[in-house]
Amino acid sequence: MKRRAILIVLDSMGVGELPDAGRFGDEGSDTFGHIADALSEGFKIPNLKKLGIGNIKAMGVKNYAELKPIGAYGKLGEQSIGKDTITGHWEIAGIETMTPFKTYPDGFPEEFIKKFEEAIGTEVLGNYPESGTVIIDRLGEEHEKTGKPIVYTSSDSVFQIAANTAVIPLERLYEMCQIARDLLQGEWACGRVIARPYIINDKGERERTSDRHDYAVSPPEETLLNKVEKAGMTSYAVGKINDIFNGYGVTEYVKTKDNMDGVDKTLEAMEKVEEGFIFTNLVDFDSQYGHRRDPEGYGKAIMEFDARLPEIYLAMREGDILMLCADHGNDPTAPGFDHTREYIPVIIAGAKVKKGANIGTRSSFADIGATIAEYLGTEKLSIGTSFLSEIME
Repeated sequence: MKRRAILIVLDSMGVGELPDAGRFGDEGSDTFGHIADALSEGFKIPNLKKLGIGNIKAMGVKNYAELKPIGAYGKLGEQSIGKDTITGHWEIAGIETMTPFKTYPDGFPEEFIKKFEEAIGTEVLGNYPESGTVIIDRLGEEHEKTGKPIVYTSSDSVFQIAANTAVIPLERLYEMCQIARDLLQGEWACGRVIARPYIINDKGERERTSDRHDYAVSPPEETLLNKVEKAGMTSYAVGKINDIFNGYGVTEYVKTKDNMDGVDKTLEAMEKVEEGFIFTNLVDFDSQYGHRRDPEGYGKAIMEFDARLPEIYLAMREGDILMLCADHGNDPTAPGFDHTREYIPVIIAGAKVKKGANIGTRSSFADIGATIAEYLGTEKLSIGTSFLSEIME
């Protein structure tokens, strides 16, 4: 029997503060719980509820426990130091990050900005931490008059370049990002450079497009993706997964426009991939609602995903396991606009998965990758403890 593992990351959907959350200024954070509280009786997630999401201990969610869940479930703490996208995904796939990526809470050094401006042939606007939508609204008019790109950062290790594509064409924006990526090494090390194109829509509003592109660093060692590839199976990336791993270990990939397109592309992958690993990221939870501190929008996005789960079940084969997890938190009720350091949920379903198996609270996101590696029969990862024996009949 051919085996496949389908892992869908519900980007930022944390389930409660980690014990060290105070070190990150994230006391009391609980992304999923606070969304459920905010929407109250209007938060309907029947399929996630059946899988057991409400049974995860200490989620802070009332009335979501299922008497007889059809999935296995638990929550995982982060072993690495950080709360960013790359750190979370890399740990899921088997890499511990002990030295966090360098961040720039006061903006990037003037020396770097001058080098970057020289390399692209123009001055820049911004260079401070801010929400993408806020800084585009604030500096968009000046950018459109002068042609100067908008640069900004966040609490993550990220250098973002925003531009109206009618002013700076998309390919030129990408070229600027690659220049920044090449410069942001050594003392200016940075985890990601992100292109943030936008347009002026029919309402006259500045609207970011789906042509975002991430320029990441490559993982320092092999991950689950490489192990799957070396075993001669398909390692298929959906959404920004290919960017996060800089293509390392990815055999096929596809970009996505939004969450629902991500589900569509995952279903298409399930049609074509015969054996191996399908790794999906659904980014809208984080980028559209978490960072924008929109609990109602976040809750509606979860409900939209919940409504698509039956389609995913129907596409599963006998040798499939499905896992749902997150990569960090982003509590939309918290101050600011940054990620929050939280436990992540894991829910597992499949024909041979024990219904109602509770794997408890675990110490590393890498237990997910270790479990998938064991299930697919690949080489072991350098970190992580498999829970396969706890969830399989």
